[in-house]
Amino acid sequence: MQNPAVPQTYLTTTYKDKDAAKALGARWDGEKRQWYVPEDRDLTPFAAWLPAGTATAQEVSPASTQLAKNQPSGREVAAVAVKGVSLSTLLAGVSQAVAQAYRSGVWTLVEVVELRATGGHVFLGISERDASGSVLAKTSAVIWQTTANQILPVFEQATGAQLAPGIKLLVRARPVFKPVHGFTLEIDAIDSEYTLGDLEARKREIRERLQVEGVFGANRQLPAPWDYNEVLVVAPQGAAGLGDFQGEADRLQAAGICGFTYVFSRFQGEGAATEIGNALQTALASWSDTHENPADAIVIIRGGGAVNDLAWLNDYDLARFICDCPIPVLTGIGHERDNTVLDEVAHTRFDTPSKVIAGIEQLIFKRTSQAKANFQEILNRSGAVVQSVASRTVALESEVRTLADRHLAQGRHATSDAIHAIRLDAMQGIRLAAQDSSDAMQAVKSGVVATLADAKREAPLFWSQIIQGAGHAATSSRVAADVAVRSVTNSAHRHLQEGALRSEALMREITGQGPDKTLRRGFAMVRSNSGITITGTHQTRDGEPVEIEFHDGKVTAIPSIQSKGSP
Repeated sequence: MQNPAVPQTYLTTTYKDKDAAKALGARWDGEKRQWYVPEDRDLTPFAAWLPAGTATAQEVSPASTQLAKNQPSGREVAAVAVKGVSLSTLLAGVSQAVAQAYRSGVWTLVEVVELRATGGHVFLGISERDASGSVLAKTSAVIWQTTANQILPVFEQATGAQLAPGIKLLVRARPVFKPVHGFTLEIDAIDSEYTLGDLEARKREIRERLQVEGVFGANRQLPAPWDYNEVLVVAPQGAAGLGDFQGEADRLQAAGICGFTYVFSRFQGEGAATEIGNALQTALASWSDTHENPADAIVIIRGGGAVNDLAWLNDYDLARFICDCPIPVLTGIGHERDNTVLDEVAHTRFDTPSKVIAGIEQLIFKRTSQAKANFQEILNRSGAVVQSVASRTVALESEVRTLADRHLAQGRHATSDAIHAIRLDAMQGIRLAAQDSSDAMQAVKSGVVATLADAKREAPLFWSQIIQGAGHAATSSRVAADVAVRSVTNSAHRHLQEGALRSEALMREITGQGPDKTLRRGFAMVRSNSGITITGTHQTRDGEPVEIEFHDGKVTAIPSIQSKGSP
């Protein structure tokens, strides 16, 4: 029931018009059973249903007066009352309803999807997504130039972030609907604490997940590189930080001290973390094809930037890849105040790319200095050893010479005595040998004379015996030879006669024989394919058919040759 003290403007509507009037803000009076316009509403959108003369008598605002100029009148109004309202009327009502419902801004959580700055104004595409990434709502928003100049510097200074796609914000926004431009949100404030909290919450979630999985500090626990010979570097191509790094790295590589292999990837934007991981995996998979030694370290670098630009690196999959990597990872991302999850899980964190290469140079210089010091110590110790050995050698040489001289003197004395003794023994031996030789010669001469005398006495007798024996042997030999000749002659005649008889018999038998008669007695003839008679296995080959002829026909066979002794 309406308050009678508040004057109401009642409408003359039909049942078909009720929804249109209600959409414009009209209310229902149950007692009068009639739609009315609340006192604080502009009457212009309801002109089609106002009683005659009401619109001209009603006080309206300047904006309502402007809208009233576009309204139909006369018969057009009557026609509209029957068929509906114009689009401008309907949208004007919507605009009024929105303005009435949201007289001030509402704090709203949004994610920036698009951003465009024109003439100092910032136009945004904003959305809300669920945990799976599905869009629940989206619309456009604007920060007018005056407001932008006030709130954006404060936001950037407090958070270190800049408005960009992907950042989440807590904004105070007032919905605005305009018949020509449609719906938008006018932003007049941004809560910096929420953005900082969201970025930190994302890192905290990744950090806690890696800690639960027990891999958060795995890469940091790897032994630090003892020296640098080969380094794999991933960075955005053409980045300023990469140029600072390469300036020193190229100098080391040109000197043959350390080699650097570069792979490039995006470091911000949707999918940047996945692209970095894929670039590293591809490089490591093909490393052994182009390098003799494994990489000493992996370097991840990029120059400074806004916090939300670096926030793309706060990715669980990329952080887990670093945790599981068997090679120490060095990071140089942003500036000193910047920190990402990659910095926390990496083996060593440097503030900037320049400090990464400086750290590499320092370790190389340290190892070089140690090698130089070790080399100098080796030289010093070697010199001391050489000097000691030289002194000892001189002493030993003097001792050897003294002992040698002593032994030589002793040897000369002993040799002189020995030579003298040998001479005495030799002279005594010669005298004894001469005496023995003279006695032996006399005995030989006496024996020879006696032997010659005996031979002269016995020689005629021996010669007579030899002559007699030779005569008897010659006579016996002639008789035996005659007998043997007669016997051999008779035997030869006998054998010749017997051989002639046998030959005649064999010839008669051979001429009476033939192939058919031989075959009938069980023999067979073997021929090759070419008709050559085979007389032995050496004329056959395994698998080559032969023809066998029997007395009653021929057959073909395949021989299988076995060596002698085979089973």
